[in-house]
Amino acid sequence: MNWRGRPLTSHQVVVNSIAATRTRTGLRVAAELDTASYPVGTSISREQLAALPIRPHTQHGAWNYTIDPATAPQVARPDHGDRELARSQALATLADPRLTGMAAGELDTLARRLAPLQAARAEQRKYHQRGGPRRQAKADHCRPLLSDAGRVLITVIYLRQVCSQKVLAELLGINPTSIGQAIAETRKLLHDQQVTLTQTTLLFRHAQQLRDWLDRGGAPAQMHPCNILSHPRLTGMSRADFQAMTDRIAVSYAAAVEQRRHRRRGADRLPGTRGGVFRQKITDADRILATVLSQRRLCNQQTLADLFAVSRGTIRNAVDDVLPLLEQDGYAATPADRYYRTAARLLASVAATGPESPR
Repeated sequence: MNWRGRPLTSHQVVVNSIAATRTRTGLRVAAELDTASYPVGTSISREQLAALPIRPHTQHGAWNYTIDPATAPQVARPDHGDRELARSQALATLADPRLTGMAAGELDTLARRLAPLQAARAEQRKYHQRGGPRRQAKADHCRPLLSDAGRVLITVIYLRQVCSQKVLAELLGINPTSIGQAIAETRKLLHDQQVTLTQTTLLFRHAQQLRDWLDRGGAPAQMHPCNILSHPRLTGMSRADFQAMTDRIAVSYAAAVEQRRHRRRGADRLPGTRGGVFRQKITDADRILATVLSQRRLCNQQTLADLFAVSRGTIRNAVDDVLPLLEQDGYAATPADRYYRTAARLLASVAATGPESPR
C-alpha cells in the first residue's frame, strides 16, 4: 500500500517504502539493505529443512506456524564456504576422464572455447529480463553457483548420459531447475559449435552409486539398455554389423521423422521439442534396436517398453517408423530361437550367455 504504484528505481526506494509502513494498532517497521551474498539455486536437504525450529499451529498448520529464534537448539547447517568447497570437490570428481570421455586438457580447452559465448548469452538473457541495459555496474555478490567451466562439465556428463539431472543436483547441492537451465543453455552452444559427444556405457541412477564407483571402481549398478540389448545373441548379427546398419538407417530415419513432423506443425520446430533443448525419451539408435528385436519376435512390445523404460506407445511408434526403412535397407529378420515373456528373463539370458557370437 505504501508503494502505490511508485516505480522501484533503486534499492533505497524499496527500503524507504517498507520502513514507512504503519498500522492503527501500533506496528512500526525497521528496514535496511542487506548487501551480503546469497546465491540462488542452493538446494536444501530434507534433513536441514526438518531441523528448522518451525512449530505449526493447530489451525491449518501448513499455512500458520511459528519460527522460533535462531538461538534455539538445532542441527548445525554448513555455511556458504562449506557449500562452495563441497561443490568444487564434486565438480573435480565429475571431471574424471572416464565420465567425460576426454582428457583434462581437452575439457579445459572446450570450456575456454565456449566461455565468451556463454558470457554473451548470459548478458543477453539478463538484458531481456531487465527490459534494457544495466543501470549500474555488475555486483560481485551476484556470482552464480556454477562457473562457465562447471556448466560445460555438467552438460558433458548429462549428454553422455552418465546420470540424470536429479543426480547432478544431489551431487552439487543445486536445485534441479538451475541444473536444467544450465544444461539447456550450454547444450545449445555445443550444438552451434558442432561439438559431438559419444554416449558412455556407464549409467548411474543414484548419486551414491556414482560416488562408490569413483571411490572403488568396478562396474556400475546398471548399464544402458542398448549396450545390453545389442548383444549378438539378441540381434542375430555382430555388434559391428548392427552398428553399421544403424548408421545407415539413422540418417534416413531422422530425416523422415523431421519431414513428417514439419508437415504436422506447418513450420520449423520451436526450442524444447524433439532434437531441441530437451532429450528425447529414447535415441534413434534405441528405436532401431527395439524394431530389430520386435521383428525377431524375442518378446512383445510391452516387454520392450519395460526394457527401454518407455511406454508401449513409444515402442509401437518406433516400430511403425523404422520398419519401412529396415525393409528398404534389405534387412530380413531371422526368428529368434526363444521367446521371452518378461524383461527380467531376457536380461538374465544375456547375462548367462558366453562369447558374443550370433547363433
